[in-house]
Amino acid sequence: MKITSITILFWPLSMLLLSDESQTSKTEVKCNFTAKNYALIPANINKNITILDLSYNQITLNVTDTRVLQTYFLLTELYLIENNVIILHNNSFGNLSNLEILNICRNSIHIIQQGAFTGLDKLKQLYLCQNKIVQLNPDIFVPLKNLILLNLQGNLISYLDVPQLFHLEFIILYGNPWNCSCSLLNLQNWLNTSNVTLENENITMCSYPDILKCYNIKTVTYKAECYSKFPSSIIEDLYIHFQSIGNSTFNSFLNNLTRNSERESQGKSWAFLVSVVVTVLMTSLLISIAIKCPVWYNFLLSYNHHRLEEHEAETYEDSFTRNPSPPPQIPDTSSEETTVIFEQLQQFVVDDDGFIEDKYIDTHELREEN
Repeated sequence: MKITSITILFWPLSMLLLSDESQTSKTEVKCNFTAKNYALIPANINKNITILDLSYNQITLNVTDTRVLQTYFLLTELYLIENNVIILHNNSFGNLSNLEILNICRNSIHIIQQGAFTGLDKLKQLYLCQNKIVQLNPDIFVPLKNLILLNLQGNLISYLDVPQLFHLEFIILYGNPWNCSCSLLNLQNWLNTSNVTLENENITMCSYPDILKCYNIKTVTYKAECYSKFPSSIIEDLYIHFQSIGNSTFNSFLNNLTRNSERESQGKSWAFLVSVVVTVLMTSLLISIAIKCPVWYNFLLSYNHHRLEEHEAETYEDSFTRNPSPPPQIPDTSSEETTVIFEQLQQFVVDDDGFIEDKYIDTHELREEN
């Protein structure tokens, strides 16, 4: 009974102590270093800092800045407005797992590497406004699982793939040169079917083509051919979504849809491919014929021998004996040299059998015939 009464007495006190500890843990530590002309993020800041404002400096967010930034792991808000950031490298904010607001507006960012936002699991607001971003890979937003607001205002973006941000509630896209061709249809469908609110919708206008400059990107009417083409990204999303179902009807529908949209281009490509293959084969055949013909001709010519008749041999012998070629006159030659010359002259003497020696005549057959 006494223990119960003591517990009841100390219960309110314990609750007060716990609430005080939670409040101290949530205490905000702010540091404002705006317009200090800093080229690097200072490394001597209180490590318990939660809100850091480094706007209007000359910070480039290089490797040194990234290393220093990792030490402020309690940060919940980081402001780098109007600095000299050009590239967001991989793991630029890797250790800032508590960060909820990141504002990098009014820099010169034109490249964002795919792993730039890795580790920002709790990030809720991302401001990339008024930079020089031309194209965004939607995969860079994959680590931002809790992102609620995305600000891309005032960049050079003309086309945007649908980002995989399932908790996104607000997106700001005005001030970009949007190209309202068929390629933007996927984004328009996403804006109209999802729960995302397009902020400043009335001034988020098309820039191209000229006839659509006065139209809003969310309400602009596309030509019928844009719907018939059915962008490949939509096909891929549907295929992934229904892959687990294994519905043959859907698969046949998807194949027919893809085949109809690409029938014309495939027909032309097949005709071109066939013509190229035929041309290559004909060229190879002509080259092989040009190379092989002389070889075949010499091969056949080498076997173009026939046995001399008796009257042909006698005629050849008479013509040779009537006009024998005189041996060359070699002054002061020795007997050995004379013998060599005589043997060379004997090569021109016709054999007694009346035939000219041919290396292709089978001597065995000739012996049997004799």
